[in-house]
Amino acid sequence: MAARALSQGVDVHQSNNTVFARIGGPDAVRAVVDDFYQRVLGDPALAPAFRGVDMLRLRNHQLAFLTAALGGRDRYEGRSMKDAHRGLGITKAQFAGVAAHLHAALRDFVPEDEIEQILVTVASLQREIVER
Repeated sequence: MAARALSQGVDVHQSNNTVFARIGGPDAVRAVVDDFYQRVLGDPALAPAFRGVDMLRLRNHQLAFLTAALGGRDRYEGRSMKDAHRGLGITKAQFAGVAAHLHAALRDFVPEDEIEQILVTVASLQREIVER
């Protein structure tokens, strides 16, 4: 439910007991995002989708989104997931590949008991991201 609200720019509840706080806050999220993009860009099946993309800008958007999705701030200010991915032709296989890399990155930086909740949030966005 939080993922859908975030994708539409709706406020979400923030507390000291958020996933964001429990996993280590901004340092943990930054480490996950950095590791995640290293994995994705190293994947021959996914790397071509990122050619010509401003990766610093994309990393900053991902940081902001994950921070909000995990309860680190009250509101995600970026475009909706549907708008951000419209026209990119993302397939189910690409989405699954990206999700697998996110899972691997999370395993390296986040306690196992927190990972499932994060992946459920990400999985709930598939309909807004996948076009074919």
